[in-house]
Amino acid sequence: MSYVLGLTGGIATGKSTVSCLFSKHGFKIVDADLGARAILEPGTPGLEAVRKLFGDQVLLETGQLDRNKVGQMVFSDPVKRKALDQCLAVYIKEWIIKEKNKHIKNHESLIILDIPLLYEAGYDQEVDEVMVVYVDEQTQMDRLMKRNQLTAAEAKARISAQIPLSEKARKADTVIHNDGTIAETEAQVTDWLIHKGYYSE
Repeated sequence: MSYVLGLTGGIATGKSTVSCLFSKHGFKIVDADLGARAILEPGTPGLEAVRKLFGDQVLLETGQLDRNKVGQMVFSDPVKRKALDQCLAVYIKEWIIKEKNKHIKNHESLIILDIPLLYEAGYDQEVDEVMVVYVDEQTQMDRLMKRNQLTAAEAKARISAQIPLSEKARKADTVIHNDGTIAETEAQVTDWLIHKGYYSE
């Protein structure tokens, strides 16, 4: 029987690092970010829905989505951000559930649903356990500003678009502290795998 772990965190907390650690051990990852890209490829119903919502200005000459343009529009406007999230939610969920069920059908022992907005979109109801990757607020700010070349105000706006990380940590079944080295983070993941009986050299 497959065990489904919901993996989440906040922007720039290192969730992808933890996801890669699970992948390194050979476990299947359902990456919501990949799904979000797949449903917005040219010719998809998802992309057409976004075009109808915001107009042709969000399309590049190639017919692909102008992600920078959309990002600028929604991160500075909570109303537009909510409209976009609601617009795409059904398409993303269909993709995630389809991928999850595919791995269950293949009798995978452990399946990781890597979903940034896991709590925000209610995916905690689709998993057996939730793991949150946590860092303190200042570390999150610093990492996001450095990674995305953002000002403090821009970084704060993006962080504020999500449920506070402290609240996610309180709700979580397991918290991975990612303030230290990668080796320290990996040790926590390994301990979890050992505890659950999934560890393999």
